[in-house]
Amino acid sequence: MRNELGLEILPEDWRQATLVGRAWNPALAGPCVITLRDGVAVDVTGRWPTVADLLDAPDPAAALRETGGEALATVEALLANSGAGNRDPHKPWLLAPCDLQAVKAAGVTFARSMLERVIEEQTKGDPAAAEGVRKLIVAEIGDDLRAVKPGSDAALRLKQALMARGLWSQYLEVGIGPDAEIFTKAQPMSAVGCGAEIGIHPISSWNNPEPEIVLAVSPAGRIVGVSLGNDVNLRDVEGRSALLLGKAKDNNGSCAIGPFIRLFDSGFTLEDVRRAELSLTVEGEDGFRLDGRSSMAEISRDVTDLAAQTIGANHQYPDGLVLFTGTLFAPVEDRDAPGQGFTHKIGDLVTIASPKLGRLVNRVNRTDRIPPWEFGTRALMRNLAARGLLQGA
Repeated sequence: MRNELGLEILPEDWRQATLVGRAWNPALAGPCVITLRDGVAVDVTGRWPTVADLLDAPDPAAALRETGGEALATVEALLANSGAGNRDPHKPWLLAPCDLQAVKAAGVTFARSMLERVIEEQTKGDPAAAEGVRKLIVAEIGDDLRAVKPGSDAALRLKQALMARGLWSQYLEVGIGPDAEIFTKAQPMSAVGCGAEIGIHPISSWNNPEPEIVLAVSPAGRIVGVSLGNDVNLRDVEGRSALLLGKAKDNNGSCAIGPFIRLFDSGFTLEDVRRAELSLTVEGEDGFRLDGRSSMAEISRDVTDLAAQTIGANHQYPDGLVLFTGTLFAPVEDRDAPGQGFTHKIGDLVTIASPKLGRLVNRVNRTDRIPPWEFGTRALMRNLAARGLLQGA
């Protein structure tokens, strides 16, 4: 990354926050589980070989605070070396703060982005037709569906009315119906962290960032912390067919999480998540700038409902999971020709921020030009075994 990362990417109260993350340690040719203490990134891998192990503890925040460790680097040095464009390969850098967890995502959880998904479907992924369809849909059903509780009698009546007008959509089904859309965003170990490049598939000409709160969920189904995430999306690919969701969502570098997972403790709780405000900034090398804001107060389904619909008696995740909770933000501002809307360009700098979670900063490149994903679960197990960290784990 061409600009150096600094302390500004951390939560505003990071010295009091209980943060867990991961860093690559070149000296060990592998990752370390880290926390921040007194301005130092502390390696706690000797006690917690993986973040998944820590999050399975009865009280992860308390367990982390009680864990000793070894200094890896100063916080400033670690962050400064985490940008993809100016990295010293001989020094540690940040990784995504999750490892063995399944990477899941909830879709269509905000009314505004729900309408954009309907538009993608109606236009078959053609951005030039989007504005006309948007006006038609808003004229018919309005653009404020926040008062409609998913699965309620009011939602059922709205469904029947829309079906009568020929406007019902699979996106409205999961947006206001009883069942949330839950899908696999990426494979365990494939997410990239703060400072890394994010990937856009070269077949796409209409795509966007999706700033989201990401829940860290234990194998028991408890939400134990949260992070920031970018659910990079190919709007034209998903718009062609919902059956192409996997191709639109799961590509090299298309899932960014970080900079850290903030664990719940006395100073940070689920209520802070429900009140969280997110901001998005996209700065292009062409001088383009896009700013947006998103409020978790506008989500249609509570985060506990989303977690409960993902893990439970009918579906277990023994290594836990991280769950993207959906986005309010769907950019419609024209970047090039009128009516074409927003799409990424190579070199865009994307910043997703929330005061108590910090900043997730990534630069856009093509999926076939960024570093390939090579260090997977087998590599992690071999590396930890060689370091003697799997005995009794």
